[in-house]
Amino acid sequence: MADPKDEARTTARYGEQAVPVAAGGETHQTADAAHPVMTTQQGIPVADDQNSLKAGARGPTLLEDFHLREKIFHFDHERIPERVVHARGFGAHGYFENYGPLADLTRADLFQRAGEKTPAFVRFSTVAGSKGSADLARDVRGFAVKMYTKEGNWDLVGNNIPVFFIQDAVKFPDVIHSVKPEPDRGFPQAQSAHDNFWDFISFTPESMHMIMWVMSDRSLPRSFRFMEGFGVHTFRLVNAEGKSTFVKFHWKPKQGLQSVVWNEAVKINGADPDFHRRDLWDAIHAGDFPEWELGLQVFDEAFAEKFDFDVLDATKLIPEEILPVKPVGKLVLDRCVDNFFLETEQVAFCTQNIVPGIDFSDDPLLQGRNFSYLDTQLKRLGGPNFTQIPINAPKCPFHTFQQDGHMAMRNPRGRVNYEPNSWTAAENPRESPDKGFRSYPEPVQGPKIRARSETFADHYSQARQFYISQTAIERTHIANAITFELSKVETPAIRSRIVAHLMNIDAGLAETVAKQIRLKEMPKAADALKPTRQDLKPSPALSVVLNGPRSFAGRKVGALVTDGVDADVLAALEKALKAEGATLKLVAPEVGGVKDSAGAWHDAHEKLEGGPSVLFDAVAILPSKEGAAMLASVPAARDFVADAAAHRKFIAYVAAATPLLEKAGAGLDEGFIALNAAADAAGFVTACRKLRFWDRAGAER
Repeated sequence: MADPKDEARTTARYGEQAVPVAAGGETHQTADAAHPVMTTQQGIPVADDQNSLKAGARGPTLLEDFHLREKIFHFDHERIPERVVHARGFGAHGYFENYGPLADLTRADLFQRAGEKTPAFVRFSTVAGSKGSADLARDVRGFAVKMYTKEGNWDLVGNNIPVFFIQDAVKFPDVIHSVKPEPDRGFPQAQSAHDNFWDFISFTPESMHMIMWVMSDRSLPRSFRFMEGFGVHTFRLVNAEGKSTFVKFHWKPKQGLQSVVWNEAVKINGADPDFHRRDLWDAIHAGDFPEWELGLQVFDEAFAEKFDFDVLDATKLIPEEILPVKPVGKLVLDRCVDNFFLETEQVAFCTQNIVPGIDFSDDPLLQGRNFSYLDTQLKRLGGPNFTQIPINAPKCPFHTFQQDGHMAMRNPRGRVNYEPNSWTAAENPRESPDKGFRSYPEPVQGPKIRARSETFADHYSQARQFYISQTAIERTHIANAITFELSKVETPAIRSRIVAHLMNIDAGLAETVAKQIRLKEMPKAADALKPTRQDLKPSPALSVVLNGPRSFAGRKVGALVTDGVDADVLAALEKALKAEGATLKLVAPEVGGVKDSAGAWHDAHEKLEGGPSVLFDAVAILPSKEGAAMLASVPAARDFVADAAAHRKFIAYVAAATPLLEKAGAGLDEGFIALNAAADAAGFVTACRKLRFWDRAGAER
């Protein structure tokens, strides 16, 4: 018989809700007018979600406990295989707004009417790391856009870098295997700084252009909101008359480009490994909706034939100075997902998903991707019906005769499930020669061979062009990045082979890296199928520093404050930042907050030890005199100042902060801006528009 004590109940208070508590201490939150009845997946009401069914309070669990069985069963199967690449991602909803009709270029419906908005879902990601890796890895970033057009889903599955490591898809497993954790030890995670990756690169000269990008600031974006996106490949646009035009797709962030430096990235990963995710989430919830312009580089066969490089080679780009990018619309992200798994994790992008008016080129990497993605989604999502998951389903009417399979949510209605047929039911779909997708009838002829076109043979010229297009500080970052990566390579011969490749890009870069890794003997330049061209002009569009924002909008200032902070200065700074479209975050010794000089209370956003300066785009040091004396002995406070200075950020300060600045070893320069009065706040915000004070002496190498 049951012990009467097992039925005893008491009541505890959780906020304003009365919560029954059993004699054993477990909490029972029961249904009421504001809370629906919990059920099983079959809809059966659950009486007790705290205890499994037992033979007596201390007896064995009974096999008939269907609620326990269902709950554990679902838990055991709630993880699906993570993506092999782009595993760590973050998505958001939004829309694409078309600027004007493009009927002369394409029949694609979303480009036909000015001002029309097409629903969109975007997923950003890193490439090499697993789902649990950190956001600020040095890596390519995925930039995948699904647009739910009136004629089906268009997936523009790109990256934040316009070129790729390889020219042919048959090498994709190799490059990914090489960068993933080494199979005998399972590390390093989300890093390319190891022997396998650089060994592969040392035998793959076609990768050297991409290596310049990945070792540049492009691979360390400050935010998803401040990076470009590219379709990478050459596609086709086809108009209603069947005329084809080549096109490359670009996403340009309206808030400008911005990256972090390596030391900053390492510390951000330690302080907040979800930094990019949190940034996008916070921006959207604050109403600061990220925007990009979709730009097109459009060109014909004649341009393609005259251009210095093959437009089908995914390791090459077309400089914007040669072929300007034409803005045709904007992408706005204005809503976060309701459930990460249902949407961000289950969204399935396929490069094969194009709509009438858009078509493929013969780029061999794109052709292989078109073959690969369907297999990938089948493996990850369990069957052929992943297109019926809401995040993947078209928002336009769709009708097929495909049926059954794992987790089918919809099948053909009625008796007919084939065609041609003689039935006349309204739900019986038919093909449409007029509206249907038609591939561009490009003439194709040639022998069956496994070969690489000779037009793909120049592996170094554009790598050199990218390098000379960078500012001096960006070139330094590239040299330091390669040095760091090669310093983690244990095999000297691999280091030497990489330097040999660098000799074909820039002798000064090769010599700098060789010196910094202390290579005993300078190798001769690697054999090249084609000599490196010296006549390609710098392309300023390839620099992050030269394409920064025009304002400080969307950025964050971290203000280090203590009790007694000057109320007028704090108010003026907050006002100036708000007018700029930026935000102020208060960092205090205690997370509860501080009391200003006028006696007003301010809640803190971060506790000092949890809110280092790396989390902000600029900082303000605003302690009282007594507070500065106290902070001068606090390591985290000294690091807050020292890191901001080392990372070349603009730093506002009040006179009272001088002891802390001195203790942190900060030598004042023009990047330090004194807030002697409230009116000085506006000048500080204006200076911050440059994002970094690159002229700071003795800062990050």
